[in-house]
Amino acid sequence: MILYNEATRVFHLQSHDTSYAVKITNQGHVAHLYWGRKVSGEYLDGLYQINIRPSFTPSTDLEQLEYSLDTLQQELPAYGDSDFRTPAYQFQLPNGSTVTDFRYESHEIINGKPKLDGLPSVYAEADDEAQTLLITLRDQLTNAVIVLSYTAFRDFSAITRSVQYRNEGTDVLNLNRALSMNIDMPGYNYEMLQLSGTWVRERYIHRRKLEPGMQSIESRRGSSSHVQNPFIALVSEGATEQHGDVYGVNFVYSGNFIAGVEVDPYLHSRLFMGINPFDFNWKLEAGETFQAPEVVLVHSHEGIGGMSRRFHDLYRSRLTRGEFRDKVRPILVNNWEATYFDFNEEKIEAIAQAGQELGIELFVLDDGWFGKRDNDTTSLGDWFVDRKKLPNGLESIVKKVRDLGLEFGLWFEPEMISPESELYRNHPDWCLHVDGRRRTEARNQLVLDLSREDVQNYIVETVSDVLSSAPITYVKWDMNRNMTEIGSALLPADRQRETAHRYMLGLYNVMERITTAFPHILFESCSGGGGRFDAGMLYYMPQTWTSDNSDAISRLKIQYGTSIVYPVSSMGAHVSAVPNHQVNRMTSLETRGNVALSGNFGYELDLSKFSDEEKELVKEQIELCKDIRPIVSFGDFYRLLSPFEGNETSWMFVSKDKTEAFVVFVKVLQEPNGAIGRFRLQGLDPNKSYRLEGQNGGVFAGDQLMYAGHPVPQFYGDFQSCVYRLTAI
Repeated sequence: MILYNEATRVFHLQSHDTSYAVKITNQGHVAHLYWGRKVSGEYLDGLYQINIRPSFTPSTDLEQLEYSLDTLQQELPAYGDSDFRTPAYQFQLPNGSTVTDFRYESHEIINGKPKLDGLPSVYAEADDEAQTLLITLRDQLTNAVIVLSYTAFRDFSAITRSVQYRNEGTDVLNLNRALSMNIDMPGYNYEMLQLSGTWVRERYIHRRKLEPGMQSIESRRGSSSHVQNPFIALVSEGATEQHGDVYGVNFVYSGNFIAGVEVDPYLHSRLFMGINPFDFNWKLEAGETFQAPEVVLVHSHEGIGGMSRRFHDLYRSRLTRGEFRDKVRPILVNNWEATYFDFNEEKIEAIAQAGQELGIELFVLDDGWFGKRDNDTTSLGDWFVDRKKLPNGLESIVKKVRDLGLEFGLWFEPEMISPESELYRNHPDWCLHVDGRRRTEARNQLVLDLSREDVQNYIVETVSDVLSSAPITYVKWDMNRNMTEIGSALLPADRQRETAHRYMLGLYNVMERITTAFPHILFESCSGGGGRFDAGMLYYMPQTWTSDNSDAISRLKIQYGTSIVYPVSSMGAHVSAVPNHQVNRMTSLETRGNVALSGNFGYELDLSKFSDEEKELVKEQIELCKDIRPIVSFGDFYRLLSPFEGNETSWMFVSKDKTEAFVVFVKVLQEPNGAIGRFRLQGLDPNKSYRLEGQNGGVFAGDQLMYAGHPVPQFYGDFQSCVYRLTAI
């Protein structure tokens, strides 16, 4: 619900367990008052404070000298009009100046949540489950308009924010900076938590204490990237998984972004997020509008784990869409690490046959089925079947796999083009490029210019033709390089710096059209594994290949870090061969399975080469997965022991009614004559008793398991693991 006090001009947004309050000052600026645990909020105007400062902090209002934009806690600040801090936006006027003065004009409170034009966003299924506040600001000189949008959800502890920038004047304006969110928070006694890494080492957790000045993360790679994830959180000092205030912000966008905190001279923290202004400009003709992407804000007073579960609940049910949103996902086998490019119809059928005998539900044919794709130097863009490998066409192998009782899935990389391809020979201008400059290749490929409508239509048509040719029920959508030479042959010179964002709008358009046309297909996004694991992609594709690194021990940190924001139902997690193809580590089939069970489960190896003993273990893993995947997909997730802090990792899943739970425990290295200890479970009903299956099993009270703990399992050897199942009795 959204409350408005006309006398104090205070807006109080109340979601399920969160309050967010802003005030329109007498001067017409939007001031931030509060974001945190839900409060009654009758006297929130008392949180508004301004203090007179030295002359180096200029007064914005000469009749109230203590009023300065340089110290006012703001919601969408500008630079050049007495605020020296980082701005949220910047317009360039026809005279070359960038000074603007936006003041409050009006507001509107509406039921529900409007869609964002051409962009992914969290949604409301009914008007009574959310309310949206729209605050309109206007610059009188240019007649430009800014509309701040806030949505509060009835059943979720989240606030969403976005901004619309409009040119209602007669002159052409240039938008040099267009962030989606700014909050000026009191104090700076926080740590900034971020998820950083690189290929096969994505989303590692990093925490650092805020210091005066700027601390930020960003991507300039054309995608959200392996390197930084579009998420940061401010964590109160001493906050843990279970205790402390945490303020998380996540960008619902898949391209270049910036997020950070500036601690000002008076020790306030300016938290901001949006499209990266680096190499960005958007030309706004008279009457044109620029819609900035959405940011999701989640506060938790129950530590980092509480924040994560709030994000998970919202994203599972109000970000992901389609018929697979509320369904458990099929157990699959993917042939990539089994065959790479070297396969034929007989080999594919043999792997599928072995999978059928073990209980696999879906076979996925990965890279190499199209064009002349015997390696990664050719054929991207030529989306027609390689008749050398599949002489009877795609229809034949799909039928053989389906006759075994398995569904059939297929790999694409639609956003890319190989210089060695029919498509490139016919359309060399269809890639991102700058005339006169070299075309930098990565993995022997270039990036198609999705800012172009003709390129978008080509992708939709060719991919749709393949998907219509056979009963395909799963697609892995890959993207294996970042952008260089970011230019478009169709855009004029004064719009070239719009290319990267126009690419994302084009990609979202392509994905919307294809996923809408094929609602029966489960789409999984991928970008060299986890290079584009973000909320924007989850709006179109409900799951993502978490990392190309499928080593079980590496995955402990990768999956643990990913779970900080994204639900486990969005993570692909597979058992692969050993020695592992990424790190050459040897781990047991049992441990590989136990780690992969904490995600959308599958295998990435040649099942036909398993021994009888291995086949029996795989059957047990698959049977267990089918039992527990409703809890893994839709239950509450609790991180118990962090791989970033010790030699042991543990996490658990608890059903919403707290009658079932599943626990995974992994010990990385064996210690001689090690200590005997306990680890504490979370999320159980303290008033229930549970039957525990696993090491030291038996019947235990929920409060005992959570407060006294359970004996740490004992292992012999490195890289060992076990799982526990709990059932309320």
